[in-house]
Amino acid sequence: MLQRSIKAPVTRVITPLCHGLLKAGITPNVMSALGGLGSAASAILLFGTGHFFAGTIVTTLFVLFDLLDGTMARISNTSSRWGALLDSTLDRVSDAAILGSVTYWLSKSNDRLVPVVLAVLILGSLISYIKARAEGLDIECNGGIAERTERLIIILVATGLHGLGLNFVLAIGFWALFALSFITVVQRLVIVYKGSR
Repeated sequence: MLQRSIKAPVTRVITPLCHGLLKAGITPNVMSALGGLGSAASAILLFGTGHFFAGTIVTTLFVLFDLLDGTMARISNTSSRWGALLDSTLDRVSDAAILGSVTYWLSKSNDRLVPVVLAVLILGSLISYIKARAEGLDIECNGGIAERTERLIIILVATGLHGLGLNFVLAIGFWALFALSFITVVQRLVIVYKGSR
């Protein structure tokens, strides 16, 4: 939802940067790897040790690399099925590392939010799986109230504010994310159901 509304203006802003990166010899797949592995590593090292504000800043920087690889592939005419698979796989690795690291830290203090974060992790995987399975059945399955961009914004805002001492925001963020993710799963199932008829 949000991703589609901001895609065109963001693309205009980052296109000169993407041209510069390509001239420097950086390929779209390298950018995907840097973003995915960098965000996963920073999440594990920082969220997993309770450094929520620093974790949010560093992880967000690496997550923003995900804005660049697709544009780089388009303007260099190097889009490929392998690149799309690599990018999607690394997105899943990054998401799992972020949520898994938050879960690990919260579990050390037996926080009651742990089941909610785990549920968000499962629902996020389902959202991605439904789309991938639908596309395998030649059914387009885009949309839903909380696609990956929206979910990441909620997670990173909540962890960042938690890191600044607003501890209640973490619970609000993850409960909201749980509800929105559940709704998105249902929405995508409906999309596939209608597309299969």
